[in-house]
Amino acid sequence: MKTHVYIDGFNLYYGLLRGTPYKWLDLERWCDQLLPRNDVAKIHYFTAQVDARPQDPDQPTRQFAYLQALRSLSRVEVHLGTFMSSVVSQVVVETDPATGRYLRARGQPVLKFDAAGEPIKAWTFKSEEKGSDVNLAAHLLRDAYLDHCQCAVIISNDSDLLTPIRMAKADCGMVIGLVPPRPKGSVELKALADFKIDPRLHLLAGSQLPDPVVSPTDRIHKPTNW
Repeated sequence: MKTHVYIDGFNLYYGLLRGTPYKWLDLERWCDQLLPRNDVAKIHYFTAQVDARPQDPDQPTRQFAYLQALRSLSRVEVHLGTFMSSVVSQVVVETDPATGRYLRARGQPVLKFDAAGEPIKAWTFKSEEKGSDVNLAAHLLRDAYLDHCQCAVIISNDSDLLTPIRMAKADCGMVIGLVPPRPKGSVELKALADFKIDPRLHLLAGSQLPDPVVSPTDRIHKPTNW
C-alpha cells in the first residue's frame, strides 16, 4: 500500500532516542525498515524550534543541524510548530527525599499543604510546544480525504490524535498503523490502530545518516556529543 508516515518529533525523541547514540536518525531508511511491505511515499516530521537553555546552550544548534539533514531527504517534509513560555503559579507536590521523584497515591500526585490545610503554590517557568499535534492531524486528514495514500502510520503516543484517526478510518477507509515510541503508550491509540509495530534499537542502529550529510549547498555534520 502507498503509505505516509506522520512523526511527532518530540514524542520520538523523548520516547525512543534520548539517551541513545542513535539521534542522527535517517527517517527514510528507518521507516523503510519498519515497513518493508509498504510503499513509503512520504514522511511528515512535526516539531518546533527549541530555545537555548542555561544548562544546554547548544540545543538549538544541534536541532538545526538535524533539521537541515532531514531536509536533504527527498521523501521527508519538516513541519514546524512553536514553543510558548510563561510563568505560572502551580501547586507543589510531595517528593521522595531519597529519589527526588514526586509521590503518588491512588494514581494521583500527592499535593503539598501548609499548616492551615491550604495547598502550597510556587511560581514556575512553563514551556510547552504548540502546533505539532494539530499540524499532524491536519496533514493526516488532508491526505485521507484527497486519497493521497491508503495507509497512514503514526509515530506518536499522543492520545489527542484519536479523533482525526477515527475520522480518517471511518470516512476514508484508511488503514492505520501505530509505532509507539514508548512501550507504555496510549491504550486507546493501540486499540484503534489496524496494526502496531514496536520499534527496535537494532533498526535505529542500522538507520543512521552519514556524517557529514552532503546536500547540494552544504555539508552537515553530526553534532559532536550525539
